[in-house]
Amino acid sequence: MNLAYLPSPSQGVWHLGPLPIRAYALCILSGIFTAVWLTGRRWQARGGRREDIADIAIWAVPFGIAGGRIYHVITDPELYFAAGKQPIRALYIWDGGLGIPGAVALGAVGAWLGCRRRGIKLSDFADAVAPGLVLAQAIGRWGNYFNQELFGRPAHVPWALYIDPAHRPADSPTVAYYQPTFLYESLWDLGVMALLLLLDARHHDRLRRGRLFACYVLAYTTGRAWIEALRIDHANHFLGLRLNDYVSLVLFTGALLYLVASRRPRPGDDGPYPPGKGEEKVLTSVATDTSGRERV
Repeated sequence: MNLAYLPSPSQGVWHLGPLPIRAYALCILSGIFTAVWLTGRRWQARGGRREDIADIAIWAVPFGIAGGRIYHVITDPELYFAAGKQPIRALYIWDGGLGIPGAVALGAVGAWLGCRRRGIKLSDFADAVAPGLVLAQAIGRWGNYFNQELFGRPAHVPWALYIDPAHRPADSPTVAYYQPTFLYESLWDLGVMALLLLLDARHHDRLRRGRLFACYVLAYTTGRAWIEALRIDHANHFLGLRLNDYVSLVLFTGALLYLVASRRPRPGDDGPYPPGKGEEKVLTSVATDTSGRERV
């Protein structure tokens, strides 16, 4: 028995009369609202209107949630459609199961629709949203903590996570302590957010038109690779690797190729960010770059 460990939450659902309040949903929603707030600050610092971000989010968020669930169901169909399973549970988002690659991919489609309505380039929005997006992931991972899911291998370190018997793997029902991979990924995501803000402050003129977003993809997938190596939850494997490892590899390679291909300035790269239809310029910031211009 570990003398020091991270306890699991006593409950993940609270009831207000017949209405269940789920911690998983609260974590996801908290991440979304925080990301919209931070992105709004960053977009306003670039000369746009904060209202633009709220309008884009109306499109991006539902698409992103749907994409995350679709990715999860497609990559693990046997959890819902194998013999003896309940296909209707594929719709039970509150039980957990939102794949980040799918959420980002389909969320980008929604963001593109919102950007078109506002006359904003998707690549410019992507650079503004990147730090907020990874911050939302850091907050959302705590939903896995409340659901007692997606933990790692058995561990005896002081920060090992205690898992209740009802949530332990079937092949190790007597093992109580596991690697808290939700915590590792949350901390990694916070580090990626800090890195992106630093890069944007120091190299803003070089990391434009989607390049800062590519840096987010590079940094996030690097961390996801070593965290996946610790996880023991159900996953399909190919040649000894989890499916998410291959997805991360493809995304990492794509982001790297984009950065290399776009290293030379393109027409308009040195111009201002288009503020969209508002044409308002209200400067706010939480970080300042070396040239004295305010950035978020």
